[in-house]
Amino acid sequence: MDKEIRAKIITICDEKIQKKGNAVGLSFYAFFSNKNSNPKLLMEVATWWIQKHQLNHFEKAITIKEMVVKDL
Repeated sequence: MDKEIRAKIITICDEKIQKKGNAVGLSFYAFFSNKNSNPKLLMEVATWWIQKHQLNHFEKAITIKEMVVKDL
């Protein structure tokens, strides 16, 4: 994943954690608007989430943030 989407994922995770605490979960759809304006990027994140890491549909935001930071 490119630096831009990684930064967006980290920012969204931070926002969700700040609002709802460390137990808040989210799906990879949380990083995209309701429109499918960039299907290639959506598939890239979905592949990272589902195939590479075999994550469940919902995962803790804190876990996702840690994984993205380590994957830099």
